[in-house]
Amino acid sequence: MRLPAFPWGAPTRPGGVPLPPVERETGVYYDTSWSRRYEARLARALLLEGVTRPLVHTVIPPRVEGLDRIEGLEAPAVFAANHNSHLDTPLILSTLPRRFRHRTVVAGAADYFFDTKWKAAVWSLTVAAVPIERIRVSRRFLELGMGLLADGWSVVIYPEGGRSPDGWAQPFIAGVAYLAYRARVPLVPLHIAGTSEALPKGARRLRPGRTAVTFGRPMPPDPDEDPRRLSARLEAEVAALADEHATDWWQARRRAAAGATPALSGPDAPGWRRSWARTPPSAASRSWPHKGP
Repeated sequence: MRLPAFPWGAPTRPGGVPLPPVERETGVYYDTSWSRRYEARLARALLLEGVTRPLVHTVIPPRVEGLDRIEGLEAPAVFAANHNSHLDTPLILSTLPRRFRHRTVVAGAADYFFDTKWKAAVWSLTVAAVPIERIRVSRRFLELGMGLLADGWSVVIYPEGGRSPDGWAQPFIAGVAYLAYRARVPLVPLHIAGTSEALPKGARRLRPGRTAVTFGRPMPPDPDEDPRRLSARLEAEVAALADEHATDWWQARRRAAAGATPALSGPDAPGWRRSWARTPPSAASRSWPHKGP
């Protein structure tokens, strides 16, 4: 008589009986709720204040502009920035006002930062990362994001869906604006400069240098505004902030009012021309006060 394979082999399943769904624990299914408990928040605050901020201000010292524009802003809010480097997140967290700094989550690519449990745990603990799909804001993230915003947490998110390959911005995903629209919270545009030179995509070596973070005016969603139009407004505002960084506030505002702001995606030209056009004048050579009106 032939013995059955089980328990030495895989058990058989009666025909017609469906298998139970596989419980996924990585990617967009990773549960980050533990990282927002008191113990994890305390450890993260000590890391940010004792290690991350001192390193950021030493290795890639930032010039921070526009903080006066968000003086009256209260949490929660959605901070949306261009994305050039892995340095962008520690740079933003290091320059956010204290009232936001320790109660902010960062939307991270589910297929990169959450593809394994150990990576998911590291990023959830160190920067309060939550998983998001690159090409769209899924219903799962939308529900998570709205819940966090309703609970008073702010969100840092990159509308491009990933790091720029050449320093110029990629098209913005409308779902980011949709999150702010659904949650009825302000959308704050940010522009980051200098991180693509310090640690561009694909680089293995950090090159210390100056960086810049420019905060724009909060954009409260209009109840009658289509989220796609809000996303277009966001992209235009980040482009205006990039223009402000490259020139000055007055010239950037004049061009924005005339609809002549340089495209955030850069010129449609060969790579060498795009690289040359992206190089801004030295921040040290500018004397115009970069403050809002």
